[in-house]
Amino acid sequence: MTTPPFEPFTQADIDTVTRQLGRPARDVVGIAARCVCGNPTVVSTKPRLADGTPFPTLYYLCHPAATAAISVLEADGVMAEMTPLLEDEAVASAYLAAHLAYLADRETFGAVEEIAGISAGGMPTRIKCLHALAGHALAAGPGVNPIGDLALERSTWSPDVCQCA
Repeated sequence: MTTPPFEPFTQADIDTVTRQLGRPARDVVGIAARCVCGNPTVVSTKPRLADGTPFPTLYYLCHPAATAAISVLEADGVMAEMTPLLEDEAVASAYLAAHLAYLADRETFGAVEEIAGISAGGMPTRIKCLHALAGHALAAGPGVNPIGDLALERSTWSPDVCQCA
């Protein structure tokens, strides 16, 4: 396995993520996606935090405007609306592949028994968290996570337009 190709991060990135999240950034291993202005959009975190806590969410959406836009989709019931898409064999197959890719990416930073086989966002059988799925889609690029891609398409936020404050 190879380590996902994260952008190098700086202390300024960590400071930005801390401001974005409203709490200290923890155990960062990379910036998986950036705004067109260069600010972090998706932060990547170790699968086991320094305090020993398992942390399954390798790709964490941190950009406030992106997070807010995805929150609107969740509040509007888009997860339930998208769930029947998983009945389509092609979508289900692509979603399973996204799940496996996510697990492989995370395992490059260490295996954590408590979260073995658990990715994020409900993959591969449910649509549970559009934030996690959109974060994965932004990190992996278009065509990897079909539900994350759809969430981004439906969102009022665009990775191509800076909305940093």
